Amino acid sequence: MQGETADRILQTAKTLISDLGYSAFSYADIAEAVHIRKASIHHHFPTKASLVVAVLKIHRERLQQGTQLLTQKIDDPLARLCAYVQHWEGCIRDKSQPFCIAALLAAELPSLPEEVRFEVRQHFLELSVWVRETLEEGIRKRKLKLQGTPEDEAQSFIATVHGAMLSARALGNCDVFQTVTTSALQRISTRES
Repeated sequence: MQGETADRILQTAKTLISDLGYSAFSYADIAEAVHIRKASIHHHFPTKASLVVAVLKIHRERLQQGTQLLTQKIDDPLARLCAYVQHWEGCIRDKSQPFCIAALLAAELPSLPEEVRFEVRQHFLELSVWVRETLEEGIRKRKLKLQGTPEDEAQSFIATVHGAMLSARALGNCDVFQTVTTSALQRISTRES
């Protein structure tokens, strides 16, 4: 991208978004954490919205790479969804990324600049497509059973995973995330419990 300074700014912004949300961090917070002047941040990212858009684009790129890798490496659709959930459980447990920043920003959607809202929606649209396609494949392979349409079930799954993140964060207990997501996966599995 634009070099080491830009990467440090992006990483710091991602952490601040995850910890505080969009409205509660400023360029002054980033300048202090990265040990640069605010003008240097403006050089790389003229506005807060452009910075957050860049963070979200990287987040979405990683989502695309991760879901593509899961699809390529894991033939069983249920095991693929389990791996997706386990990724987030690991991030929550080791505190490397305790919350999906797109989901966190979705809670602030009405107050966000339009370009940030667009990126949040893109994240959800792309995740929805991957989950829906995985569910459809699971039906074809007789590995999954759905109570609703694949689109409705995809939205339910995504909402459950993000809701479980929220509960784990609020309670400070990752076991809540594991319990909720395990139940969601068991609900769509054709395997007997």
